[in-house]
Amino acid sequence: MKQSIQLRLGQQLTMTPQLQQAIRLLQLSSVELQTEIQEALESNLMLESGDEATDEGDPGEASADSGEESETAARSEDNEVGTTGESLPDDLPVDTSWDDVYEPGSGASSGTAPAGEEGEYTVQNSAPEDLHDHLLWQLNMSHLTPRDTLIGEAVIDAVGDDGYLTADLEELSEAIAPDLPDIETDEIRAVLHQIQNFDPPGIAAADLRESLLLQLDQLAADPEPAGLATARAIVADHFDLLGRRDFNQLQRRLHLDEAGLADILRLIQSLNPRPGGQITAGEPEYVTPDVIVRRDRGRWRVELNPEVAPRLRINTEYADLIRRGDQSDDATYLRNHLQEARWFLKSLQSRNETLLKVATSIVERQRDFLEQGEEAMKPLVLRDIAEEVEMHESTISRVTTRKYMLTPRGVFELKYFFSSHVGTNEGGEASSTAIQARIRRLIEAEETRKPLSDSRIARILADEGFQVARRTVAKYREGMQIPPSNERRRLT
Repeated sequence: MKQSIQLRLGQQLTMTPQLQQAIRLLQLSSVELQTEIQEALESNLMLESGDEATDEGDPGEASADSGEESETAARSEDNEVGTTGESLPDDLPVDTSWDDVYEPGSGASSGTAPAGEEGEYTVQNSAPEDLHDHLLWQLNMSHLTPRDTLIGEAVIDAVGDDGYLTADLEELSEAIAPDLPDIETDEIRAVLHQIQNFDPPGIAAADLRESLLLQLDQLAADPEPAGLATARAIVADHFDLLGRRDFNQLQRRLHLDEAGLADILRLIQSLNPRPGGQITAGEPEYVTPDVIVRRDRGRWRVELNPEVAPRLRINTEYADLIRRGDQSDDATYLRNHLQEARWFLKSLQSRNETLLKVATSIVERQRDFLEQGEEAMKPLVLRDIAEEVEMHESTISRVTTRKYMLTPRGVFELKYFFSSHVGTNEGGEASSTAIQARIRRLIEAEETRKPLSDSRIARILADEGFQVARRTVAKYREGMQIPPSNERRRLT
């Protein structure tokens, strides 16, 4: 093979450390950003919080008028976010057309607050109690024999998160046999009956019918609810008719009038079909809005949440040491930290500016939603915002993921404002979110004796000018977790 030298022209994409950091900060949620900032403060001695200093401007706050081009108020004359006191390189473009180069889980993804900085109402040193812990606590308080306690622990282990048994008596017997070779199913059944009297009512049942009967049995107290015996008879002997909502057959078999059956059904409907769902081990998840939208003098204004975008600055004392320093290792160490701090501040500023610009564009396009509600939502896709702010769609996707906006109508993820469109009879477009809101309103206002079918809803929407097929109505209804018409039927 003959060797030769050739000259070629080509383009190659290089991900600089600054660009990588900017992309990573852009896709962090507010909780993850707080952790990232705290880690930066702890690892880089050149960075310090600007909250202790008195500054002319607040770079954490930025506002924009929805009718004008957004401008951030993140620039001041000191070394805070967006400034360093010296000229920063302009080679940190946040916009990019490449796929995400970082996995969702990063070192800052835990969202755990630093020690000693928990909120005022955070419960300290308390592990969340799940359903199994709750049942085991009651088992230990029941003063059973060690043998029955061992059986009870096996039964509780077989209870699923919804509160139902995931194993029958034979399977439980096989699971307990290694510890109790002479175990009998009657012993398991006896302990099971005791556990079924635990809290929450209806626990450890084999199916929905048994769970409802257990809950009705626990209602047999003084005073006993009216119609309890009839409700028990319906669940025990006519559960199939109840499931089909064949109210006419129930009236004939139980010799009830319509009003009497309606009272019984209300009692049954007050029971919990998922008794285990009352107790969960999940910690409450709090959402901190990244952007705040408010109406000021008849105009919608958008600003970053100052709690999410804290002020950072370069430590001027250490920066002065570098200017007076020599080429020693200590001076080189400080210079490296200073450069890293500048990159971080620049990336943080780019994130804030991009987030504010995108949020302002969304508010401008969805002004009708803020003023009128969901039914006024307009169709919007990532490309619309990307073209307006002159960024790539992948950048808009990063900005709108796990970022939240506080509005007078509630807190919404930025992705909520994006939806596909449905055609209208006039040739226009309507947002799928608006169609779903209209479907929900129609169902809320329907006559419970004769609920609206999907076909009927599609015809109503067609009369209102929306081109929506029956299967589309069914898809939207299921997405909103609304049952079909036969399951929504009520006597009253």
